Amino acid sequence: MTSTPDPIRVATIGDIDEGAALVVDGDVNGTGEDIAVFLSEGRYYAINDICTHQYASLAEGWVEDGAVECPVHSSRFSLCSGRALNLPATQPEPTHRVELRGEEIWLYPGVPSDCVEED
Repeated sequence: MTSTPDPIRVATIGDIDEGAALVVDGDVNGTGEDIAVFLSEGRYYAINDICTHQYASLAEGWVEDGAVECPVHSSRFSLCSGRALNLPATQPEPTHRVELRGEEIWLYPGVPSDCVEED
């Protein structure tokens, strides 16, 4: 049985600009996969950083309307659910739970986000 890594403090409020991301290295977060923590429309989200279509950092992409656009082929992913919103990507990005504790931003690597996507 594989255990889920412990939650880790990744930043404080103000460290991540609106529409930007902070990448937490896979060796640091315990999953082996880099995770990008985004701030979009005042809310924090975390998804795996590498595009499921082709190797590219989503943290370097464009964030708008609760989604991130891959900088290579313009696939968009929901920051809430991780689902691919358009081609060429067809596979979703794994999501991770983010929690605010006062001014601190905590990441729960390997624990899916409890975010509910609006239709």
